[in-house]
Amino acid sequence: MPTPTRPAIYARISRDQAGEGLGVLRQLEDCRKQAAGLGWPTPEEYVDNDFSAYSGKRRPAFQRLLDDLTAGACDGVVMWAPDRLTRQPRELELFLDTAEAAGVQHIKFVTGLAGVDLASRSGIAMLRIMGAMAADESAAKGERVKRKMLQNAERGLPHGRSRRPFGFDDDAIAHRPDEAAIIREMAERFVAGESLRSLCTDLDNRGIRTVKGAPWQTHSLRQVLTNPRVAGLRAYKGEVIGQAVWEPIISDALHRKVLATIESRRVSGRRTPRAYLLTGLLRCGKCGGTLFSARREDVRRYECRSGPDHGGCNGCTVVAGPLEELITDYALFRLDSPALADALAGRDSADKETSALGQQLAQARETLEYLAEQFGAGEIDRREWEAARRPVRTRAENVERQLAAVTRTDALTGLGTGDALRVQWAQLNFDRQAAILRTLITTITIGSGARGAQRFNPDRAQVTWRL
Repeated sequence: MPTPTRPAIYARISRDQAGEGLGVLRQLEDCRKQAAGLGWPTPEEYVDNDFSAYSGKRRPAFQRLLDDLTAGACDGVVMWAPDRLTRQPRELELFLDTAEAAGVQHIKFVTGLAGVDLASRSGIAMLRIMGAMAADESAAKGERVKRKMLQNAERGLPHGRSRRPFGFDDDAIAHRPDEAAIIREMAERFVAGESLRSLCTDLDNRGIRTVKGAPWQTHSLRQVLTNPRVAGLRAYKGEVIGQAVWEPIISDALHRKVLATIESRRVSGRRTPRAYLLTGLLRCGKCGGTLFSARREDVRRYECRSGPDHGGCNGCTVVAGPLEELITDYALFRLDSPALADALAGRDSADKETSALGQQLAQARETLEYLAEQFGAGEIDRREWEAARRPVRTRAENVERQLAAVTRTDALTGLGTGDALRVQWAQLNFDRQAAILRTLITTITIGSGARGAQRFNPDRAQVTWRL
């Protein structure tokens, strides 16, 4: 059998937690020695670092090796062990079929099948047997890992990770006070009406970065604020199954409000206003249609538009600046009035409903935690666990939707009175101001105005108050 002239080395390791590639490097060193001992020329090296051979996901170097075998670019392969090649019988058959079609007879292993003639039927049979054993071992290990992960979850222990979560130390348990304070601030401002985008901009302006040292994006901030771990809850596969061993950064009530705010914005499809304070609140006094924001040269306007996308009468226009100033004055007066204090007294009923729903949610989570304990202890199998948790999870999701529907007035939290209220209003960002107005006002109907009028007539605006 002639010596190969274009040999290859294939090396793989499934997990490289340190990111240093040392496991692959040791494989390469042994394979180079093996190739040199066989008298082969310097091989081409194909390396899949941090890639599982059992998951079935595409491995770039393995695929390139198959392509090069097919193209005749290599005529021999040396590997450290059979399970480094693959742990999936179907992938092993694919490799063997590819090698046979290409006429490649030089397949060597450093260990496992060292010295076995893989060009013979008995050698191939031994390789297939070892491949089947490796697949079974991976499946059993996977079940053990899943059960261990679930046991850790139901005990409230953190999940192993290569990078610490924002707000926590490297042990994923102790808080970092400065980052924890940021999480609380962002959560409170978010439920008060500010958008994720404006919060990210604020964090960027303040020089606050993610754990990776990158600027915040809306998706990364959303992930932190909605993560159950910040409320001291332990989740498994996206499902909260109990309390964690670490202290919460935000309260469970605030966590539910964050989730409810995310859901309400997703369902409504409404974006927080960016440049027009009264977007979504204005109605045409002629046809009842919604007034839309528009810019004409240097003047911002709200106007009723006709056409299939708007359905208005095109008969009402109002300049934005004076109207926004007027409505702001109305809102500040109302915020400082006894009438609003009486209206806010009605928050008690909403708070009681929130409390009752919170208890139902806690009971559902307790049941899920118990089922997780039963599965972790081996008292029930996976099929029984999944069948039992399905109705409980559905009940929990229904309660969460009801919580999202409970009326809240978080946008009004922390507002002062009198002159202090006006000073604070000027210091609030645009998103918070718009959220407060949406909390106070149901609609603002804009009546007809005289053509050619140079000044805005306050009587055109009729406010329907929500609170």
